Formats: sequence, C-alpha cells, structure tokens
Amino acid sequence: MEVRAGRAEAVRGAAGRVTGQRPDWATGPAGPDELLAAMADRTRRQLLATLATGGPATASTLAAGLPISRQAVAKHLAVLQRAGLVTSSKHGRDVRFAVHTARLAETADWLASLAAEWDGRLAAIKRIAETPELGRSNST
Repeated sequence: MEVRAGRAEAVRGAAGRVTGQRPDWATGPAGPDELLAAMADRTRRQLLATLATGGPATASTLAAGLPISRQAVAKHLAVLQRAGLVTSSKHGRDVRFAVHTARLAETADWLASLAAEWDGRLAAIKRIAETPELGRSNST
C-alpha cells in the first residue's frame, strides 16, 4: 500500500501543480462546455474562419457563401455570440459580427495548459514504470 501511495504522489508531484486554473470565462455562464459545444459544429467553425479572414460581416453576407439560409446563419451566430466567440455591433440597419479574438486566445491557452498537464502526467508515469521499485528483492 505504501508503494502505491508513493507512486500516486510521485505522479502528481512530477506532473507539477495542475494548471486547471480556468480563465475567468470558464466559470461564467458561457463556460468551456458551451464554448466547446459551439465550436463542435462544422458550420460555426466555418463562420468563425470566414470572420477571422474576412473581417466583420453581416449574417446575409456570410450566408451568401454557405448552402444555408440567412436565418440559419443568424442562429449559428447567436450560438457563437452566447459562447463569447463573436461580438455584434449595429451599423445603421445592419448588424455586423466579428470574431472575439481574446476569447479564442484564452481558449487556446487553456487547452494548451491542459495538454501540458497531461504530458507531464504521462511522462511521470513513464518514469515510474521504467524505474525499478526500491526495496524489491531480486531473489524470491
């Protein structure tokens, strides 16, 4: 039992402190579940890519490049906006949508920290697995 507890502690210790410190948005109403769900849809990712490369655009302009209606695009944009990935601003009668780059950067940083955390844990497990146990006798 002592060896197991020591190994578990070694894995936690070798991996370093869990970076799981979530950014502010991760605990708010549009947390990581809503954000990742919004990004899980291919059409929404395509809308984000179009806005990122082409700049702010209206739902009508975005719909012109897609095989879906303006209303469907507006619904997708609403999901992206609730997740904090796009912002909207009114210009006369038009509503223009733009990528909220800070939110995307926070998300990328958060995902990178999770990946680094798991890389550390896996490296610790590998080191433990490859190190002969102390106190193990070669003779039986």
